[in-house]
Formats: sequence, C-alpha cells, structure tokens
Amino acid sequence: MIDERIGRNIDRIMQVISALRAATGENQREITIVAVTKGRTVEQIKEVIAQGIAGIGENRVQEALVKYNALPHPRYAPRLNPALSSLNESSDDRKGWVKWHMIGHLQTNKVKEAVRIFDLIQSVDSPRLAQAISKEAGKINKQQDILLEVQTSPEKSKFGLKPQEIPEVFKEISSLPHLEVKGLMTIAPFTDNPETSRPYFKMLRELSEKIDWRQWTTHRGPILSMGMSGDFAVAIEEGANMIRLGRAIFSRP
Repeated sequence: MIDERIGRNIDRIMQVISALRAATGENQREITIVAVTKGRTVEQIKEVIAQGIAGIGENRVQEALVKYNALPHPRYAPRLNPALSSLNESSDDRKGWVKWHMIGHLQTNKVKEAVRIFDLIQSVDSPRLAQAISKEAGKINKQQDILLEVQTSPEKSKFGLKPQEIPEVFKEISSLPHLEVKGLMTIAPFTDNPETSRPYFKMLRELSEKIDWRQWTTHRGPILSMGMSGDFAVAIEEGANMIRLGRAIFSRP
C-alpha cells in the first residue's frame, strides 16, 4: 500500500533544498537525505526507497537488523522518483544503491552486527569504539566508512568527542587498517527555534575547515552530517551536505 504522504513530504523537502541551494549559489552541492526510520515499518521504508531516498538511518542495531533482513533487496531498489537525482548526485546513488547509516549511539558489544549491515557509522565517539569497528571490519575484509561524532553543544545528554579532541583522535585512529573517516557529525539541542541550532552547525563547519582532509580520506570532500527535521534548512545554510530527517518525511502535513 502506497503511503502518499511520504511522497508529498519528500517533494516539499526537495523544494526547500533546491531553494536553499539557489539562495547560497551552490546549485551543484550534493545534499544527501538520510531517512530516519526508527519506529517505522518495513513498508514505509520501501516507500521511502521507491521515492528516491538513498540513505536509511537507524538508531539501534537490533531494530535495523530486523528491517534489513525483512527487505528482499536491502541494498538495491529502482528509483521511481528520478527528480531526487538532482540532490543525491553520487555515482552510487544514481545506480540505485541504498546505503544504511548507523546514527545512534553505538555500544562496543553491538559493533559486530553493525559492521555487517551499515555502510556508514556516523556516531563514532571514542578511539576505543573506532578500534573495535576496525577489528570487526577486518574479520570480514571490509573497509568501514565512519564519521566522528562531535559534541558541539554543552548538553550532558549528548554523546560525542569534544571539538578540541578531534585532531588528536584523528591522529590516533589514522593507523587503524579497516576504517576511513569520511567526515563529522553533530546533533544540535532540540528546540522550537531552528536559529538556536546555527552556532552548533557553524562550529562543526569551522572545525572541518581546519582539517586537511586529503590526509584522511579518498572522499571528494568531507561529509558534514548535521540538521534534522526541525533545523535542516539552517544546517544547509551552514554547510551541511548530509541531513537526517524523520518527522519531516513521515509525519502528516
């Protein structure tokens, strides 16, 4: 059964993103949308994929495993909404590859399962976790892509490395054989006013600009994963090229 509201919501999101890219003069900037599917059904995930969303983001490994195993082709699906290719321009996305993202806090005892299914682990918040990921990736001969999660806000409930720790952590994990750091991720405090998120997004962008990414990744530019349903427009204005959207995709208008 087709959930038409998902398609309508995605169309609205695309319109907002296109307007923002035009306003910033960056019409060619790739913006990857990751659909946050925590608590959503397999049928809803199928609809999101059919609409052209290339990224599926899950907060918990066990929930992700159930959904991943329930999909007949969890890594590939035809695009029924080719207009989204103007937003997701990487070669993998154009071919229809669905990528799975771990976006929640990852415990070391869940790393084995996480490495098996996730293409990008966005929430690496310690050298110890990075080491565990590298070890498990090596067992299956995989090069695991990761983001370093940065705690840009002072909230004690937030996970992540302190901004001042990033240079040292980069140095520490650079020798790990089965990892590639693709960029940075942050979560701004939840608020009704998107503008209050701007300083945290700006902080992540400025931190990324201080890193010589050519030393760390073969990716054509660092990923900045920041911005969710309530503040993704501000995040894009501050340089986000990956946004994580749940409510904006699935909620009724």
